Amino acid sequence: MVTTGAAGAITLGACACLTGADQAKIQRLPDLGGMKSEAIIQKVHRNAFDHAVRNTGLRLVEVASREQMLAAISERTAMLYYLGGTGQAEEDPPVSFEECLVIGKKAGFPVMIDAANLLPPWENVRRLAALGTDLISISGGKHMRGPQCAGILAGRRDLIQAALMNSSPNEDTLGRPLKVGREEIIGVWLACEKYARLDFAALERQSLDEAEYLARELNKIDGLRAGLAPFEKYRRIPRVYATWDEGKLALTAADCERRLLEGEPRIAALRHEPQGVKFAMFLGEPGDEKIVARRMKEIFAAGGPQRP
Repeated sequence: MVTTGAAGAITLGACACLTGADQAKIQRLPDLGGMKSEAIIQKVHRNAFDHAVRNTGLRLVEVASREQMLAAISERTAMLYYLGGTGQAEEDPPVSFEECLVIGKKAGFPVMIDAANLLPPWENVRRLAALGTDLISISGGKHMRGPQCAGILAGRRDLIQAALMNSSPNEDTLGRPLKVGREEIIGVWLACEKYARLDFAALERQSLDEAEYLARELNKIDGLRAGLAPFEKYRRIPRVYATWDEGKLALTAADCERRLLEGEPRIAALRHEPQGVKFAMFLGEPGDEKIVARRMKEIFAAGGPQRP
């Protein structure tokens, strides 16, 4: 089903895990009195988007090992929430996704994965489906380039039907405000069909060429050191970092970021730790790398904060 972004998919998926097709439970949410009321989550998977689970009234039970996960399972457990493609950590979480599926099936509760950070490539979604994942949430925007306000919830037919019952156009539901229009539904459908047929190896080569060009150009700026950041564990997204001596160049990373946003065209940079900025080279258009290089050269040629 098409949803209001990946976060909307997470909320409706959690509703489905709580209510199934029980109309009385659907109308009661988020009052969980007498209902299952807990969702298991690994501590390393806590993130800003798990608020989409808590919207339903569910309480998140944090675990840090397989033993803790097994001990946390009770008659109150409605689901397990798993954050896919955490990105920052090269280490796997204490309990793998495959093992979470086994535990969930044995205990009788669904496992939902936030897979928004697993695109690209589309093969990651195919792999999740082949594993028999109960619920998968992804964004319809970002790399898929469908409507930015839309997402997708996929998985078990009975849970998708329950999610639909918890959402618009049904009245007296927690998901009634999460309405999607025909434009989003058709837009995501077409974007998804096109996205699934893309040559992701070719896209990766193109992004890498753009990243290498940008790094070379940034290294031509006096005082800058640029290079490619390591790939994430689950996505090969080229990211170019640039660092410099702020005292020597009289320019902070925050000021550089501000000027990139205030310039023409607006450029959104990521903060690089412990100092500098970085650019993700996978959501733009061919030639954007030249624009970024030009703007950075202009900023560092001007020097100083230069606040208006």
